[in-house]
Amino acid sequence: MKILLAWLFIVSLSFGGDATIEVIKKVESSPSLAVEESYSSYDDTFKLRFFKSLIADLNVLSIFNVDRHYRQSEYDASDVLVENKDMKYVLRYNIFEDDNGFFNAKMKLLHNSVEVMNKNYKIKKNDFYMFISHAMAYDINEFMGEPSVAWMKRKVIFSRIIAPMKSELVISDYTLTYQHIVVTGGFNVFPKWANKEQTQFYYTSLDGAKPVLKKVDIKTGSVKSILQSDGMMICSDVSDDSSKLLLTMAPSGQADIYLYDVNTEKHSRVTKYSGIDVSGQFVNDENIVFISNRLGYPNLFKTKIGSDEVEQLIYYGKSNAACSAHNEYVVYKARESSNAFSNNTFNLHLISTKTDFIRRLTATGVNEFPRFSKDGDAILFIKNYKAQSSIGIIRLNHNKNYLFPLKYGKVQAMDW
Repeated sequence: MKILLAWLFIVSLSFGGDATIEVIKKVESSPSLAVEESYSSYDDTFKLRFFKSLIADLNVLSIFNVDRHYRQSEYDASDVLVENKDMKYVLRYNIFEDDNGFFNAKMKLLHNSVEVMNKNYKIKKNDFYMFISHAMAYDINEFMGEPSVAWMKRKVIFSRIIAPMKSELVISDYTLTYQHIVVTGGFNVFPKWANKEQTQFYYTSLDGAKPVLKKVDIKTGSVKSILQSDGMMICSDVSDDSSKLLLTMAPSGQADIYLYDVNTEKHSRVTKYSGIDVSGQFVNDENIVFISNRLGYPNLFKTKIGSDEVEQLIYYGKSNAACSAHNEYVVYKARESSNAFSNNTFNLHLISTKTDFIRRLTATGVNEFPRFSKDGDAILFIKNYKAQSSIGIIRLNHNKNYLFPLKYGKVQAMDW
């Protein structure tokens, strides 16, 4: 019974939108930017697809007031379009296929009608056009001197529930435009990148008599069984150097946090509570945060590896769960309402482990499974609303949220 309750507890932390931009708070006025496409040879459907991807990326940068009108002009025209003459910035680009069948793009950024930067891009297939769009936005952000958005180039891995006890593991870009199924068949959940290079990942297979933690090498296609346990087996976090894992296991009927050494292939128990401890996250090499029901409801706690002392982090609310940590900051999901006859609201909150600072990051709906970017600049999260899943991006320094819908299925868990 304890194991069943633990599974229900952790799954409730990972299951929770619309497809529009959700602005939490207006910020200072941003410079205007318009986009001009330069008569490419691709058909109208593809041209509009690329344009929309680029507009989405430019919006996510959160540094421009982006004009959404699709307009065309000559790439080498000396002046911007009349409609854009009052725009502070104009991005002009051209996409084309070269003689080798490669997808090419070139772009220039105009400031008050004067060219201030330009760059060329090439990729093997136009099916990967969204990565060119992400790269263009990344380079413009760098030129503008803004904090890095390197996370924009990273891939997301997520588990998609497609039927009862059936799932797919999918690798995508952060907007879900590109999707590649890497594991199918059976019930495989809780994927986690195994290294910064994103060439390997872990996941939990629930198809056998015991849950099994597996590791996949994307380059070779090899799949290795790492560890299995009665009850539970979930990798909730990987250390920065990829040498340590935080696992949730229940070999004796109670869920606890374990530390696994990748090099020695040995594991040790971190928490020793008679109830439920799950979802451990590294704060640094010595400390972790995790979710526990030791107060009679899920809440956030902090402990030092090797110590029996546990510190409560949240003193507000009666259901706080699904956390992610970056340095001194922790983001978590909190239930804002308790209504047995209608949907409840779950919002994300940000806290500092060094102060009493608490900041609410979302406003409405069911928002869950937050994940910090590697640099802490953004938070990825899941929003489930009216039978549709979306992946959201929170730009912390800009106080804005952006949502990207999943076409089918339901996101169970993800990492980036």
